[in-house]
Amino acid sequence: MNNSKDEPARFLVENVNLLPKGRVLDVAMGDGRNAIYLASLGFVAEGVDISPENIDKAQSSAGEKGVDIKAHVVDLEKDPYIQPGRYDVIICFRYLQRTLIPYIKNGLKEGGVIVYETYTIDQLQFGKPKNPDFLLGHNELLNLFRDFYCIRYHEGIIYDKKAMAGIIARKV
Repeated sequence: MNNSKDEPARFLVENVNLLPKGRVLDVAMGDGRNAIYLASLGFVAEGVDISPENIDKAQSSAGEKGVDIKAHVVDLEKDPYIQPGRYDVIICFRYLQRTLIPYIKNGLKEGGVIVYETYTIDQLQFGKPKNPDFLLGHNELLNLFRDFYCIRYHEGIIYDKKAMAGIIARKV
């Protein structure tokens, strides 16, 4: 099953029951499909992205679906944005900025949950992204959140030739 560009990430949908209800931040939200999905389930959804076009599309799509999300244009490489202890859930899909990990961890409340899924180095055999700065090493995602309680983890070739790692972990 392929993930349509308009549908939320499969890893999120399959595991949404593991998330505590409350305030969620979607990091590098793109068109907002994941934030919109969570808002439709009663989460207080907020997202950030570098692209004003993506933010406009996210807010427009949310309005069409009758949900409210807050969306902000932010260059995360210049402004990590994430305030300490603010979020019950932080999600990040298909984006890797290693310098942001400490901010993500600090941004979660105690008992808060991270949902993170992005490409691994094995993606090089399938195409983009090709820059190793944007690709996780083997077991890297698991190691980045080793101080959290791991609820779910996967790593390997999935979703029709995509090399991905994904984690759902609780801040303890």
